[in-house]
Amino acid sequence: MDVEQARTRIAAIHAADGTVRDTGELDQLWAALETVRPEEILGTWKGTGIATGHRVENLLTQARWYGKTFHSVSRVEPLICRDEHGTLFSNAVLAKGEASLWMVEFRGEVTATMVYDGQPVLDHFKRVDTNTLLGVMNGKNVLDEGRHFYFVLERA
Repeated sequence: MDVEQARTRIAAIHAADGTVRDTGELDQLWAALETVRPEEILGTWKGTGIATGHRVENLLTQARWYGKTFHSVSRVEPLICRDEHGTLFSNAVLAKGEASLWMVEFRGEVTATMVYDGQPVLDHFKRVDTNTLLGVMNGKNVLDEGRHFYFVLERA
């Protein structure tokens, strides 16, 4: 699979219901995409989980997850959520603090990675296009029956 095929497939998943039952396909899409640097992803991003049945999906739905804000490489709000009135806020309680951006190796490639301050969780990112990222959550106790949680971020 080349990068254009991966972009097309991710767009199709995102435009449909966002469901992928074969996480192996997501692994292949990830492998085809280009790495990204932390400085290239600063700003606010709207997030959408890719439905695979991973336990994090329900957690984010219950939290009314909106996305992430990368203020700088050293200051990231990893879980921007909506309150009961629809107002956006940084859910630092659920995130166990904030986060920062680093270049971290994952699956043999070094790419922008969000490192949570208060828990052993890493979100790795690759570029789908200028305004879209594919993210994969990794870390201690993150795998669900051997599966990672995948999500898409779009510039807000």
